Amino acid sequence: MTVIEVHREQGSRTPEATATELLDAMAAAAGRDRARLRDRAIEAWLPLARHLANRYSGRGEPTDDLVQTATVGLIKAVDKFDPERGVDFAGYAIPTIIGEIKRHFRDRTWSVRVPRRLQELRLAITEANSTLTHNLGRSPTVADIATHLGITEEEVLEGLEGARAYNATSLSTPISADGSTELADTLGGEDHEYELAETRVALGPALATLDEREQRILTLRFYGNLTQSQIADQIGISQMHVSRLLTKALTKLRNQLATEI
Repeated sequence: MTVIEVHREQGSRTPEATATELLDAMAAAAGRDRARLRDRAIEAWLPLARHLANRYSGRGEPTDDLVQTATVGLIKAVDKFDPERGVDFAGYAIPTIIGEIKRHFRDRTWSVRVPRRLQELRLAITEANSTLTHNLGRSPTVADIATHLGITEEEVLEGLEGARAYNATSLSTPISADGSTELADTLGGEDHEYELAETRVALGPALATLDEREQRILTLRFYGNLTQSQIADQIGISQMHVSRLLTKALTKLRNQLATEI
């Protein structure tokens, strides 16, 4: 069937019949005729793609993005459909389009990437929760969901825990009534004092290895904040001697601490 013949037939056919005939004609056509028929077939089946996309709206993704994803699935279905197999196009296209939408949710919408197994488990739990709520007339328990899916309760809990990675909360989210405090304000910062904890614990025994004069010089220098000249005056030795003793004492401490830490 040529493009002109398809146009003539459209006036006496239903939209679905016309769309099916376009696919049949496309399979038999070649070159430019096939390309034109392909475009018209995609346009004819777009309502199906939009309908399936709308079924997944309200789940955190813009409807336009879902329609675009569903259209990609429709194009794949049109390109791979073979009328000679005797399969209805809608029955072939619907799983293809839905599969494309589910892949979109799996690969593009998670705030934190988790294993594919947990992503699929989350979808299964969500569908089971909806089905069981309708059938039981109440919110299902973990045991109900586990029985429905044929998995253990531990696996259900793992799926629920993994689902927390689907959406992330901004650190700029206000958490106080007046909005003056944000979530980031409650997070602890890096405490560099921990890096010195072991050194401080080991410092006491290391100081005990020094003689009395070396300990006094270190104390006056680093705790009393005295200069070497002021220390020399207190101890009664030269400033040069203080410098040598200070260097010697610090070397002993470094070696001792390197051994103990």
